[in-house]
Amino acid sequence: MKENNRPLILISNDDGYQAKGINTLIDMLRDMADLLVCAPDGPRSGFSCAFTANDPLRLTLQRREAGLDIYSCSGTPADCVKIALDQLLPTGDDGKPRWPDMVVGGINHGDNGSVNSHYSGTMGVTMEGCMKYIPSVAFSLCDHDPQADFEPMRPYVVEITRRVLEQGLPRGVCLNVNFPMGKSFRGIRACRMAFGTWYNEVETRHHQRGYDYYWMIGHYRNDEPEAEDTDNWALQHG
Repeated sequence: MKENNRPLILISNDDGYQAKGINTLIDMLRDMADLLVCAPDGPRSGFSCAFTANDPLRLTLQRREAGLDIYSCSGTPADCVKIALDQLLPTGDDGKPRWPDMVVGGINHGDNGSVNSHYSGTMGVTMEGCMKYIPSVAFSLCDHDPQADFEPMRPYVVEITRRVLEQGLPRGVCLNVNFPMGKSFRGIRACRMAFGTWYNEVETRHHQRGYDYYWMIGHYRNDEPEAEDTDNWALQHG
């Protein structure tokens, strides 16, 4: 990746570097900036801001083209941002690392509204960037399908990214941008996070060898379904 006048965007996710969401995001942003991608080598949903303290991390260069480097990392989404900033930044003509102009997480396969944002590895990417004082944005689509259609998001993702590159964000503020499923959207709304609860989160099963084991599952409930100023309401209304 060579020094030029284009901005540099660091991209990661929690679905893994092979996920359709992150590869669609790369395609959406390639014309706007040089891209450094460091993403988990497999799914890491629910890792939030967790980082790896007791095991070594491994990095693998998966792809290199003009203006694009893609690495996979054996760690968490937050690990990916930390190691990219410490080890992978391209060097400018002055011999110094090029600090990213922006960190982007996603595109996540699934909703990161309400309390989900606290668990989200996609938001872990974005919060890690924010804590490093880099303008940071997460993009998510309310569709868990591995082959989800992200194309309706394209003009919004491009425009939001362009505006953040040009205008920045207040220090200590990152954006959590969620899209409902659909071929078109009614518009964009800034919302507060809905109060919501996950319940029946643990399913007990009995193994044939005589012991119990547990699956973390659960169901989400919007605890204020009538409130019209929340992210849940906006997503449910297009």
